[in-house]
Amino acid sequence: MKKYLEILKKCPLFFDISDNDIMIMLGCLDAKVVEFDKKYTVFAEGSRARYIGIVLSGSVQMMRVDFYGNRSIISVAGESEMFAEAFACAETSSLPITAIANEPSVVMLIDCSHVLHTCKNVCSFHQKLIFNLMKSLAGKNIAFHQRIEITSKRTTREKLMAYLAMEAKKSDKASFDIPFDRQELADYLEVDRSGLSAEISKLRAEGIIESDKKRFTLLG
Repeated sequence: MKKYLEILKKCPLFFDISDNDIMIMLGCLDAKVVEFDKKYTVFAEGSRARYIGIVLSGSVQMMRVDFYGNRSIISVAGESEMFAEAFACAETSSLPITAIANEPSVVMLIDCSHVLHTCKNVCSFHQKLIFNLMKSLAGKNIAFHQRIEITSKRTTREKLMAYLAMEAKKSDKASFDIPFDRQELADYLEVDRSGLSAEISKLRAEGIIESDKKRFTLLG
């Protein structure tokens, strides 16, 4: 576990907790480290929500697939980020999403019940852990509403520009990389890929944006 310490220190769950306490805590939490190949399912839709996932390397996509097989990407967790914690805290009996490794990835799995209920050792830092988890959930809730604000736009152009503006603000730069390829971006925005590609081409021709694969620049 020690080799992942620097990554775990960046995870919101362990914010403001000392290195030594993190290592002790991992034992109390019975944390497990699992490797996943690209496109391997980490959590399957319909399964019981039990674990909080923390990405130690690679990335994990959370997605929803409807009855007709249409895919919608909810979010992407990168290195040191958590995923599925809301469902685990709610003890959801049937996950409404699927979590898939977006590339070869290493993930730490923590049984949420070990976080929400203090262990027999009565660790002094456990309350801090719970506070960090609640703070992270609040932040994820805000991000969820931001996504709704984007996907509720009427046109593909409006959705795309709202998303790019959000990413530019997040990076504090006019040029930035997004975590999606074209199909994934279409799935995230809940639009048709061909329509998205056509809109990107129009925006480039109008001098509003520049783009190269996952790299975008806002010119306005």
